[in-house]
Amino acid sequence: MSYDKKFREIVLAHVASGKSQEEVRKMFGLGANTITEWKKLKEETGSLENRELERKHRKIDPKKLANDVKAHPDDFSHERAVRFGCSESGIDKALKKAKITRKKRVSGTKSEMRKNEHHI
Repeated sequence: MSYDKKFREIVLAHVASGKSQEEVRKMFGLGANTITEWKKLKEETGSLENRELERKHRKIDPKKLANDVKAHPDDFSHERAVRFGCSESGIDKALKKAKITRKKRVSGTKSEMRKNEHHI
């Protein structure tokens, strides 16, 4: 859970007025490091706005995976795994998460075609 900017400003104003961090922390029910982190945030960015989260993909970037599927649509998972330097199951999970499925059968199977003949 994140505190809004206005609340952070109020807390830091109490600290700036001469009260100790420990006293202010207990008054507002904050964690031990919270006020220190807010001071550091204000020093580094000049603001108390939340920082943007930078999420990194561990091994498989979804955009690169989608491009790889377009470039090599007939490749097996183990072939992609070699290119991405990860396991085959990692590729399978990344494909599932990206909602990229295997090629679908264009024409029906023989048994489906036999069933359809009866309906004609």
